[in-house]
Amino acid sequence: MSKRAVLEVIALDVEDAVAAQAGGADRLELVTDMAADGLTPSAATVAGIRAAVDIPVRVMLRLADGFAAGSVERLVDAAGAMREAGAEEFVLGFLDADGGVDLDAVERLAGELQGCPWTFHRAIDGSADREVLRKRLDGMAGLDTYLTAGSAQGVDAGLPTLLAEAGRRGEPGYEQQLLVGGGLRLEHVPLLLEGGVDAFHIGGAARPGGWSGPVSVEAVAEWRGVLGG
Repeated sequence: MSKRAVLEVIALDVEDAVAAQAGGADRLELVTDMAADGLTPSAATVAGIRAAVDIPVRVMLRLADGFAAGSVERLVDAAGAMREAGAEEFVLGFLDADGGVDLDAVERLAGELQGCPWTFHRAIDGSADREVLRKRLDGMAGLDTYLTAGSAQGVDAGLPTLLAEAGRRGEPGYEQQLLVGGGLRLEHVPLLLEGGVDAFHIGGAARPGGWSGPVSVEAVAEWRGVLGG
């Protein structure tokens, strides 16, 4: 029997989280301010969602638009506040001015998380060299997932890269799960599944009314049905 594919849904609040779980989501990515592509939510929102659902929740650690870390001390403080609110899984990723991974910032935060699982997000799609980034992060404590569209332009442009990277699963730097998101549509799913991708991330696709509206149970359920399970 094949293993069911993971479906991760972006949630902004408790209402989103409850709807996503009801639709069949396996995990949530919790953020605020999608106008800035998702920033760290409030501790109160984290606590409320942890109390409302029983699926895993990955909390964004990002304080400003873009992929620069900014103040690492503020990020460390945010991570501590999120953990105190009940967060056990996280999302982060930072680049330096040359498009390489900001290893100092990532190592500092990974150390603060003390082994909690985390996703390196779509900063990989903005990096100067994806393979170099993966190699530099190889063995980083807690890193178990890369969220990527394969390209800064989205899944349409990134499909060849996604399929190539899925085919390298298990190689050094490629042990982590490939979580595909960023312009992902249902018509992409069959090819990605066939290529070995087993994790999918949706945001706007879960909201027929756009980002001003809530997550739709029915929209999430449709994705769950296409992915199986």
